[in-house]
Amino acid sequence: MLSILFFTAAWVACLAKSHEYYFYSPAVGLGSGTPFSSSGIGAITGVKVWELSNSYITGIQLRNHTKWGHVMGRVTTSEVRMDLFEGEAIIQMSFNFYPTHSEAELRLLSGRYNGNGITSLGAHWGLVYTEDPMEERYKKITAKPKA
Repeated sequence: MLSILFFTAAWVACLAKSHEYYFYSPAVGLGSGTPFSSSGIGAITGVKVWELSNSYITGIQLRNHTKWGHVMGRVTTSEVRMDLFEGEAIIQMSFNFYPTHSEAELRLLSGRYNGNGITSLGAHWGLVYTEDPMEERYKKITAKPKA
């Protein structure tokens, strides 16, 4: 009887939807140089990439809402900029950089760079919370009752 209970519990656990919302795509590249990590609050709304004429990426910059973060790497003359529309998100980079959860999106980048440019790059995926729970609670508390 105990073995049936154990088997049933294990089976139900396998069927349960995963709540693993955060994931790290391991860094690719040699990894020499100065470490970096992007930062910002909220969803990523823009990306700037600097490259050496169809060769390799020298620098990256992310924008969260309206604020551009610091440049990671080196700025060159060849800049490529991508602005996301409201509601858009980065859900994959290359063939091997993607989240394991369907609702996750790119949250930040980390890696290393040297004088030539980016030498390794890793992607961090997760959910973006657009509503502030305290603000929603305040709205409920201060709402006028309907007559």
